[in-house]
Order: sequence, then structure tokens, then C-alpha cells
Amino acid sequence: MFKFLRKMKGQSTLEYAVLIIIVIGALLSIQVYIKRGIQGRMRSATDDIGDQYAPGNTNVIKMTITSASTQETFQDGVTSSVLLADEITTVTSNQEIINAEQPFWG
Repeated sequence: MFKFLRKMKGQSTLEYAVLIIIVIGALLSIQVYIKRGIQGRMRSATDDIGDQYAPGNTNVIKMTITSASTQETFQDGVTSSVLLADEITTVTSNQEIINAEQPFWG
């Protein structure tokens, strides 16, 4: 009787081992298709970004203007400053890509 139980235990272990080998083989065989799918999604995401930056062919003009109204007083050796109005910062940026067909890398 005990020989029969030991034989069944070994058989179930062998079945689990075969099942694991089949699952690993299936995952290895579809690895290429999964990789291609991920690469395709990455490519479409990068294509959606737009024009690529080329350091030699890009002219950027950026102007920052900051203005504020303050009142400063000096009395008895102490300087105090009071902000009369909110500080205003204006940033103007213009970017132009020239000769996009032949990038210059310096």
C-alpha cells in the first residue's frame, strides 16, 4: 500500500515539473511578440512628441522681463523695503528650426 502512495506522490511532482516546463516554454516562445508590441508602442509615443530638437539647427530667443514696485527706507541704520504691488514676470520665447533635413552636430 505504501509503495502505491509513494509512486503517486512522485507522479504528481513529475506532472508539476512538466507543467512548469510547458509554461516556461510558452513564455519564451511569445517573448519576441511581446517585445515587438512594446517597441511599437514606444515608437508611436515618441512619434507623437513632434519635431525633434537639433542643437545645431535650432535658434531660440527667450526674453524675460520682471518688474516690481517697492519702497525702500533707511532710518537709524536700518533699511526696510516694502513691496507696493505684485511682481510681474513676462517670458517670451521664440523657437525656430532651420535646415531640418541635415542636422548639424557641431
